[in-house]
Amino acid sequence: MRTLKIILTLALTCIFSAGVLSLSDKLAEHKIKENQKKAINQAIFKMIKQAAKIQALAGKKIQIYKAFDKNGHTAGFAFIAEGSGYQGKISILCATDVSFRKLLGIEIIESMETPGLGARISEDWFKQQFRGLSVLKPITYGKKADLNNNQIQAITGATISSRSVVRIINNAMKKAEKTAKNEQN
Repeated sequence: MRTLKIILTLALTCIFSAGVLSLSDKLAEHKIKENQKKAINQAIFKMIKQAAKIQALAGKKIQIYKAFDKNGHTAGFAFIAEGSGYQGKISILCATDVSFRKLLGIEIIESMETPGLGARISEDWFKQQFRGLSVLKPITYGKKADLNNNQIQAITGATISSRSVVRIINNAMKKAEKTAKNEQN
């Protein structure tokens, strides 16, 4: 009888806790999405300096945004590139010029990389290496940055994370360009 009482108490506690967690998740879901959208918009305005307005495009394979200047002309594009890193998913917001010829910048939106090593992909020095790189040829990585060869410097001790960022951007670039062109036609 005592064992049954303990089992019932634990079961009810688990059910109650799961219900509270589920309710909390549902209540916070809207606010989380709202904050993510706000962070993405702020990052786009930071990377595309002429941007005065942003419009989300209805891409099927990739989430893409079109930035407009104060006169209503296209100022650039931004898109979310996602892929796997060393420890999990990496989401990168990439901004390009109007012609999809060069990167205006990147921002790490989500990363589960190792703190102190792979997590350094979120540091400004790493992200700034991508600014101005040509996307007409693949971006590469190495021990030293070589902008003439479209190469960024990998993070020492976190080569997998550096390689993942480069691969994710290279893979998403063509999809984003195709989606943007399809949306404009």
